[in-house]
Amino acid sequence: MDPRPIGFFDSGIGGVTSIPYIMRMLPSESIIFYGDTARTPYGSQSPETIRQFSLQIGDFLAGEDVKMLVIACNTVSANALDVLREAFPDIPVVGCINPTAREVVKLCSHGERIGIMATRATVNAGTYAEKIHSLAPDLYLKQVACPAIVPLVEEGIVDHEIMDLTLRYYLDDFIAENRIDTLVLGCTHYPLIAPNLQRLYPGIRIISSAQELATAVKMELTDRDLLAPEREAKSRFYASDLSDNFVRMIERILGRDADELEIYFKNLDI
Repeated sequence: MDPRPIGFFDSGIGGVTSIPYIMRMLPSESIIFYGDTARTPYGSQSPETIRQFSLQIGDFLAGEDVKMLVIACNTVSANALDVLREAFPDIPVVGCINPTAREVVKLCSHGERIGIMATRATVNAGTYAEKIHSLAPDLYLKQVACPAIVPLVEEGIVDHEIMDLTLRYYLDDFIAENRIDTLVLGCTHYPLIAPNLQRLYPGIRIISSAQELATAVKMELTDRDLLAPEREAKSRFYASDLSDNFVRMIERILGRDADELEIYFKNLDI
């Protein structure tokens, strides 16, 4: 048993989408979340910059005595997972991509046609394709970069015609030309647009990295005997740019009023 909090972080607000799953699966676990909203999106940054930003946030969370670092961001998972594990050898580090890839392989069989939508940095890193094909070399897999989606989500433009038009711009031809039947949401921001996708592309199966990340966290904590004792969990949320939209999106994702939550500005001197 370990009562210390779990440290989550993301380039912005998207990583919060995995936290409701954690709260349902592990209601005694306290969470410290850091969203780097001042520098989002990471998907257009170089790998070197992504690693630099990730190490700064890792230092902050390690200073809060977290028992685990959870990369609630596919872009960071694709570009900085090994660097973070090397920098923090005494803290387990869990990323999004490996658990999501395992779920894809479990659910999809030969002959199915899988599409991965992600940020440009995640697509360029090639980590999804590498991991999935290491487990199932014959699976048909295509990727598409959707760089405008994260900024729209960060601005709260979700239930809007602008989002639908953006999705159609990236996905209409991609889905039709590749005859995609399974769509992997390769960014933790994307569960917020899952209803849009289901409405625009009915019949396509959707696999979410946010849910698979939460399952991986539970398994890792259990295997390492790091689960918290039964108690009332307390969570804190930090942002490098504490905008009204950050607060509204947390309220929306968690289904709770901001007055019930601990939300703070934290600059990290960056």
